[in-house]
Amino acid sequence: MSEHIHHDDHHHDDDGGGYHATVEGYLVGFLLSVVLTAIPFWLVMGNVMSSPKVTAFVILGFAAVQMVVHMIYFLHLNAKVEGGWSLLALTFTAALVVIMLSGSIWVMYHLNTNMMPAADPQVMRNMP
Repeated sequence: MSEHIHHDDHHHDDDGGGYHATVEGYLVGFLLSVVLTAIPFWLVMGNVMSSPKVTAFVILGFAAVQMVVHMIYFLHLNAKVEGGWSLLALTFTAALVVIMLSGSIWVMYHLNTNMMPAADPQVMRNMP
């Protein structure tokens, strides 16, 4: 009676097509982060744009791009990791945050518009 031991030739280091972090990936992410930080810094310190509102919107755009860079290169979020569930959870969270922020701003705006007393101080003094 001989014992037959059967070994499968499966590789245990295979993660099902997930993301593999590399030094080059981290360097690309780091360089993009530095560039996406330096450009808004230059825009503000160099007073490149004449309108502060336009400058603020451009900086917010750079911030949004930088968040995406961080999610891809440092948090490794993409459609392949964990079967896409982490990206789906991130999308759901972002949608909830947008709904809550826009709803809160809408409520505060309408409360300010509809609940504030008259702007004229003389009218306010004569109120009973």
